[in-house]
Amino acid sequence: MEIVWLLLVGLIAGWLAGMLVGAGGYGVIGDIVVGILGALIGGWLFGGMWPGGGLLGSILVATLGAIILLVVLRLVRRV
Repeated sequence: MEIVWLLLVGLIAGWLAGMLVGAGGYGVIGDIVVGILGALIGGWLFGGMWPGGGLLGSILVATLGAIILLVVLRLVRRV
């Protein structure tokens, strides 16, 4: 069941980050990958800020991490 939640949070966070950064969608699989990587980045950077945040806190942290990931990817592509 945890994998289902991970995929759901990843999908939502990846989609939200894509919309906020203006990168457009990467499809379902791409959004899930961006969201999961964003969750890892967000957890590493902001892990202690929202203890016990539940589903909403997880989505928020994953979205922030995904936004950071997409901005970095956009900067790397320009170089």
